[in-house]
Amino acid sequence: MQCVDMLVIQGMSLKILWRLHQPLKRTQACGFALRTLNRLNSVPANRTWSLQMRLQSTTTANKSVLKQGGMLGKRTFKGPRTKQPSRTNQPSLEEDMMQCIAYATADQYHLPTLCHDLIAHGFIEIKEFPRDASNVLVMGTENAAKPYDSGTIFIFREGSVVFWNVEEKTVKTVMRILEQHEIQPYEVALVHWENEEINYTVGESNSKLHRGIFLFNEELDYDQVVLEKFAFSNALSLSVKLAIWEVSLDNFVESIQSIPEMLKSGQRVKLSRAEVMQKIGELFSLRHCINLSSDLLITPDFYWDREDLEQLYDKTCQFLNINRRVKVVNEKLQHCTELTDLMRNHFSEKHSLRLEWMIVVLITIEVMFELARVIF
Repeated sequence: MQCVDMLVIQGMSLKILWRLHQPLKRTQACGFALRTLNRLNSVPANRTWSLQMRLQSTTTANKSVLKQGGMLGKRTFKGPRTKQPSRTNQPSLEEDMMQCIAYATADQYHLPTLCHDLIAHGFIEIKEFPRDASNVLVMGTENAAKPYDSGTIFIFREGSVVFWNVEEKTVKTVMRILEQHEIQPYEVALVHWENEEINYTVGESNSKLHRGIFLFNEELDYDQVVLEKFAFSNALSLSVKLAIWEVSLDNFVESIQSIPEMLKSGQRVKLSRAEVMQKIGELFSLRHCINLSSDLLITPDFYWDREDLEQLYDKTCQFLNINRRVKVVNEKLQHCTELTDLMRNHFSEKHSLRLEWMIVVLITIEVMFELARVIF
């Protein structure tokens, strides 16, 4: 009876050892199992049972670890990185503080129809605004998040919107209305990720940006406060638009990152001439948006005769690192341009070489016909 028990125990031990050492080669696993069996023959029954229980507990622990943590070595998904310093430096929202939040949702808005639609939904257009700021629509709402200030919305023609002390429900309503007047809209997840959130409050000091908070002078009249909010909103709108373009550039860089490795290893580039021309078009379109069709490189004309507003605008742009980010983006664009030019020259050389060979073949055929005519 004891011999039968020993055989059963040895069989179970071999089965456990075989499962633990499946990644080994078949011959190594068999040799390991035979050596272990010889050792078990010289071990008493009680020690063999103890060894079997230890191996069984180890196997159970390994299975529980895999069940809880998933596959070993598998990385957890990380969301895209944010480029806005204001989000990390933003202080907690206190009792007397209100929130300003900016989104970039599309390339452009159609402001006339958008204004009519917002008025139909109960919003109020603020018409006492300088005419030289024609690229913005200023709307007021009674649904303020806090009673310390009125709710104000700045909608820029370039596809960005800034909310000042507007409750969340009203923000969602405006975003749904904007969807009907967008030209080339962006992805919803990207819009809500690449936003800007800054707190603001009203006090006795002069209006300024201090430690990541907008401070407004409570003694100013309503029209002047709206102008100062416009200066801050203008910088915020540039920041969120730049964030969208940064993501587009990152996606473009990711799409061509395999080309240098192919060229380095001498492999054939798996891109057609049409695909290369499409990449060049995407690159120049992005370059045009950043350097020509936006105010990222220059101060808007609106601030030329309004020095106090220009200071607020410049201070906010410095806080959001807009100039440094534009410089980094342009350096990346220059590198991508050099790479696409290299690819275009490569295809041009291939095309020229193909034409030369065709000419050589045609000349050879013509010579052969002449020789045939002379000989025969």
